[in-house]
Amino acid sequence: MHAAEPISITIGTVPAVPAAITFLAIDKGYLREAGIDAKVEFLDTVSKAIPFIASNHMQVVQGGGVSVGYFNALAQGLPVSMALDTASSPVYHDILVRPDLRDAIRTAKDLKGRSVAVAGPGSIAIYELGKVLETAGLTIKDVEVKFIPFPQMGAGFANKAIDAALAVPPFGDLNIDKGLAVRWIDPDKIVKPTPMMVASYMYNTDWAAQNPEAAHRLFVALARAGRDYCQAYHHGPNRAEVIESLIAHKAATDGALIDRMAWPSRDVNGRFNIASIVDVQDWFYKEGQLKEKVPAERLTDARYADAAAKELGPFELVNKASPLAGCR
Repeated sequence: MHAAEPISITIGTVPAVPAAITFLAIDKGYLREAGIDAKVEFLDTVSKAIPFIASNHMQVVQGGGVSVGYFNALAQGLPVSMALDTASSPVYHDILVRPDLRDAIRTAKDLKGRSVAVAGPGSIAIYELGKVLETAGLTIKDVEVKFIPFPQMGAGFANKAIDAALAVPPFGDLNIDKGLAVRWIDPDKIVKPTPMMVASYMYNTDWAAQNPEAAHRLFVALARAGRDYCQAYHHGPNRAEVIESLIAHKAATDGALIDRMAWPSRDVNGRFNIASIVDVQDWFYKEGQLKEKVPAERLTDARYADAAAKELGPFELVNKASPLAGCR
């Protein structure tokens, strides 16, 4: 039973396909049934996630990345943690190259001395690029990294300001469609351990401690919506509904593009692969981007995903013919 008066919270989200999980939880009444009145605010960059959560401006942020900022926040004792996985491999990130360089850049070693765009410093994209370079005995220092937002990478290719870029759907698809870039390497096939953890529902731990029952109900409701997302990920009968929700909430405009592009996977209960998060932290520490490491047991909060798995029961995939990995 939840209180008669719903608890009001603010959920921040990045306008990408996994944002559908939050919108489904609202549209399908899962949050209302849980006694949660949620207001959604868009974030133009995930770098704002930690400050907004730590200050309790937002109680939850979807899309909060496994990043230097997150590890530093934990090390500083800020009231943040990760509750549920919202994006893990396969995530269909791609390293793209300019079409005129397709014959010059064939292997990872050919990136040496080249300019490579990633969306932001200290991000999971830097880790992915670094792991790809390591296969050729190279490091991040062997390339010229340029920090360019995903929507602007196409211009970087067009004016030849960059040679390669690590892009995410739908931006990579758009650049390929326009002939600005060609698909080269899928980091999902290289980065270990898998599944690689990319993004999550982060939350303010002080708020959760003050509202334990509400926090429990909130994340079970979001996990329930996450299962709906997984059905759509596998091209189940609700895929059109999910796309319509993204458009209705102004997180997307081109439904046809969203339908044909690859969607990030996730764990059906929101559970994390701790080995992946530890490896990301170790990599940033080795690169000198972290001053200290946080013990593995402090990296995530498993209780909400465990509760979702128990309360929601086994996940049954509707489209059993789906060949897609992940989200099952």
